[in-house]
Formats: sequence, structure tokens, C-alpha cells
Amino acid sequence: MPNITAPKIPEGDKVDFDDIHRKRQEKDLSELQSLIEAHFIQRKKDEEELIALVNRIEKRRTERAEQQRVRTEKEKGRQARLAEEKERREQEEQRKKQDEDAKKKKVLTNMTHQYGGIQQKGEGRKGAKKQTEREKKKKILAERRKPINIDHLSEDKLKEKASELWQWMMQLEAEKFDLSEKLKRQKYDMNVLQTRINEQQKL
Repeated sequence: MPNITAPKIPEGDKVDFDDIHRKRQEKDLSELQSLIEAHFIQRKKDEEELIALVNRIEKRRTERAEQQRVRTEKEKGRQARLAEEKERREQEEQRKKQDEDAKKKKVLTNMTHQYGGIQQKGEGRKGAKKQTEREKKKKILAERRKPINIDHLSEDKLKEKASELWQWMMQLEAEKFDLSEKLKRQKYDMNVLQTRINEQQKL
């Protein structure tokens, strides 16, 4: 290790360590106060910026709410106009449909009155044919009617048989309805065709 010698103190002057220590403390205290003041200044500045930011956010939120309210009112107004327009169109279509139905009904009524005599003339010829049709119908019904032997059936079997007959009857009713509607449609088509033929013959 090299030899270390103590620093030399100037002769005739005394070193005041207390004064040096005091001055150092004053310097440290001054620096600390400066730092504290700078901290509070920066903190105040940050708070002001934060308040300004909060105000801007609140202002923007208010503006967006107002824009949304205006947009909602416009949309409601548009929907109301569309609903009114749709209702008006539906009423117009309904009125046109009623007018068309009334015209068709009037035309059919006139056709019925005009050509009713033709149908009455044909009824005499159809009398004998209807009698033959009734006999065929009775024969078919007689063949369809099958004797039901239920004397030996138990209660559960009777219920099952009744349910089966009920389903069969409902099926027959449905077929009857379909055939009846088909017959009506065919008669109507025949009348329309007969009317057209008569009109063509007149022309």
C-alpha cells in the first residue's frame, strides 16, 4: 500500500468545521425547498391538465348524447313516415281489391241471371241421370257398410274399435269435403266455359 499522508492545514488559520457543516445544511435545505416548490408547481399543473381533460371528456359526452338524441328523433320520424306510407298503400290496395271483387260479383250475378234459363233447361235431362247416380251411390254405400261384430270384444277393445271408427269417419268427412269443393269448382268452370261459348257463338 502507498503511504497516505494527512492533508496539511494552512498555518496561522483555523478550519471552522461547524461553519462548513452549517453552510452545507443550509445548501441542502435550500435545494430541498426548491425541489418541494417545483414538485407542488408540477402537481398543480398536472391537476389543471387533469381538470381540463375531464371537462373536455364531459363536453364531448354531452355533445355525443345530444347527437344521439337528434339522430334518434330523426329515425323515429322516418319510421313514422314509413309506417304511414305503408298503411296508406295497404288501404289503397284493400280499396282496389274491394272494387275488383265488387265488379267480379256484379259480372257473375249478371251472368247467372242471363244464363239461368239454360241451366233450367238442362235440369229436365239431368233428372233421369240423377236417379241412376242415386242408385249407384246406394250400391256403393251398401258395399262399404260392413257388419261390426262387437259382442265378444272387451271394454278396451271396444274403445279401440270406437277410436278406429271415429278416425275412419273423420277421413271420410275430409274426403267428402274435398270432393264437394272440387265439384263446386268444376260446376263453376263449366258455367264459365258455357258462357264463353255462347258469347263466341253470338259474335
